[in-house]
Amino acid sequence: MNGSGKIRRKFIGDKAFYKMVLAVAVPIMLQNGITNFVGMLDNIMVGQIGTEQMSGVAIVNQLLMVYYLCIFGGLAGAGIFTAQYFGQKDDEGIRQTFRYKFWMALILTTGAVLFLLLAGDGLIRMYLNGSSDGGDLQAALHYGKNYLYVMLFGLPAFMAVQAYVSTLRECGETVVPMKAGIAAVFVNLCLNYLLIYGKFGLPELGVVGAGVATVISRYVEAGIVIVWTHRHKEKNPYIVGIYRTLKVPGHLAGKYFIKGAPLLINETMWSAGMAMLTQCYSIRGLEVIEGLNIANNINGVLNVVFISMVDAVAIIIGQLLGAGKMEEARDTDNKIIAFSVGSCVCIAALMVLIAPLFPRIYNTTDEVRALAVQFIIAQAIFMPQAAFMHAAYFTLRSGGKTIVTFLFDSVFVWCVSVPVAYVLSRFTPIPVIAIFAMVQIADWIKCGIGFVLVKKGVWLQNIC
Repeated sequence: MNGSGKIRRKFIGDKAFYKMVLAVAVPIMLQNGITNFVGMLDNIMVGQIGTEQMSGVAIVNQLLMVYYLCIFGGLAGAGIFTAQYFGQKDDEGIRQTFRYKFWMALILTTGAVLFLLLAGDGLIRMYLNGSSDGGDLQAALHYGKNYLYVMLFGLPAFMAVQAYVSTLRECGETVVPMKAGIAAVFVNLCLNYLLIYGKFGLPELGVVGAGVATVISRYVEAGIVIVWTHRHKEKNPYIVGIYRTLKVPGHLAGKYFIKGAPLLINETMWSAGMAMLTQCYSIRGLEVIEGLNIANNINGVLNVVFISMVDAVAIIIGQLLGAGKMEEARDTDNKIIAFSVGSCVCIAALMVLIAPLFPRIYNTTDEVRALAVQFIIAQAIFMPQAAFMHAAYFTLRSGGKTIVTFLFDSVFVWCVSVPVAYVLSRFTPIPVIAIFAMVQIADWIKCGIGFVLVKKGVWLQNIC
C-alpha cells in the first residue's frame, strides 16, 4: 500500500464509521447549535435596545461561563467512569457516579451563588474601561448587575440538567437531551420577545426580561429531561432506586474525586483564564468588549461542529476503552480527530465569507462593527487549530489522563496565554486584534504536545 493509501486508511473512515460518529455527534450538534443560535438572537435582541445593555449582558455571561465550566469539570471526572461503566453494562456503577455528580453540582452551585452575590459588582467593574465612543460605563454596570441577579435563579435548574444530561449522553442517549434543549430555546426565544420589548400587554423589562426568559427556559429543560429519564426505566435501568440513598461509598467517591479533581480545577482555572484574557482585551475600551461579543456569538454557533465532535470522542472512546477495545479506540480516535479538523476548515471558510455581513445586524457603532469583523476573521483562521486541540484534550481525558490535561490546558493558559495578553495590552501600542492573534499562535505549543501524547497512546487504558 502506498503512502497516500496508508494515510487514507488511518484517517478516513468508511460509511459505517461516519454513520456511527454522526449518530452520537449530530444530536449534540443540533442541541448546542440551536442553543447557541437562540443565544445569538437573544444577544441581538438585547443589542437593539442599547450598546450598554449588550455590554452588561456580555460581561455577565463571561462571568457565568466560569460557573458553567466548573460544573462541566466537576461532573466530567465521574463521567469518565460512567461511559466505561456503560461499556461494561454496570448499572450500579452508573448510579454511584450519578449520585456523586449530584453532590458535586450542588456544592459548586451553592458556592457560585454566594460568591457572585458578594463579588458580582466588583467583577463586572473589572471589564469597564475607558471607551473611545463615549459608552456609558455606569449604565453598563447597572444593566449587568440587574441581569446577573436574575440569572442566579436559573443556576439550580442548570445544575440538574447537567447531572442528568451528562449521564444520558455517556450512556448513549443523545436525542432526548437534544429535544429538551430545543424546547427550552423555543421558550426562551418567545419569552425574550415578549419580555424584552413588552409585547402583548406584558411589561417592557429589557435586560431583566432577557434574564427571566432564560431562567424559565432552563426549568422547562430540566423538567423535560428529569421526567423522561424516570418514566423510561427500561431504557435507563440505572435510574431505578437512584434516590433510594444519596450516599456514595467512600472508596468510590475518593476514586471519582482523584480523577475528577484535576478536571474541576482545570475547567475552573481555564475558564477564569478566558475571563482574564477578555479583561486584558477590555483595557483597550468598551468597544472592544462589544466587538468581541458580536464575534463570539457567530463563532459560538459555528464551532458546535468541533465541540460536538469532542463530545463524541469522550463518549465513543470512553465506551471502547471500557470494553477493552484498545486498537479500535486508537483507530476510531484518529478518524474522529481528522474529521473534526477537516470539518472546521470548511466552517472557517464560511466564517470568513460572512464576517463583513454579520455585524451589520447589530445596532451599534461603525467602530464596533469593524472590530467585530476583525475578530470573526481571526477566530475563523484559528478554528481548525482549536478543533485539534480540543479533540486531543478529550482523547487524553477519556483515558483518565486528567493530570496531563490539567497541565495541557489550565497551566498553559495562566503561564503563557494570560501573561502574553496582559503585557501586550498594557505595555505596548499593538492593536488588540494582533494581541488576540498572538495569544492563539502561542497555542501551537499545545498542538505539538497534544499530537505527541495522542500518538504515543498514553491514554489507552481501562480505569474502572
